[in-house]
Amino acid sequence: MVNKGHDSVTLDGLSIVRAVPGRVEGVLTIQQHNVNRLQTLHGGLICTLTDTMGSLAVASKGLYSTGVSTDIHTTFVKPAGKVGDEVKVTGEIVSLGKLLATTRIELRHPTTNALLSYGSHTKFVGKAHGHEENVEFSEDGDSVVKGKKEGEWADS
Repeated sequence: MVNKGHDSVTLDGLSIVRAVPGRVEGVLTIQQHNVNRLQTLHGGLICTLTDTMGSLAVASKGLYSTGVSTDIHTTFVKPAGKVGDEVKVTGEIVSLGKLLATTRIELRHPTTNALLSYGSHTKFVGKAHGHEENVEFSEDGDSVVKGKKEGEWADS
């Protein structure tokens, strides 16, 4: 059995629709394996989104290694949908220092924009700065201005 990793198995319905330095936006299409026994989006999956979107927000700043989680917090505001529904999810950097990165994550209803859940994810990034695979993106996130270009990355 090949281990594809937690995110690839649980978040196969997640599509990233926009990424700029410091902010990542996505849409999750809820699938049967994403729901709880009441057939609504499982809280554990929402916690996974908090973890993953926080890490992607850090990566959007060009850090190859997104560090190690030191704190993750998720608050559930409303049921977040059923199988086939979509939810909007955003991850944004609140602060990025030499040692810690703090992010905020939100899940929102796609048409009403109602807040469904929010969370924070703090990561130790002290060893991530200075990594040889780090890049610097243009302000709009469309191009690499420093470091390896797409196609030259180790996992391309």
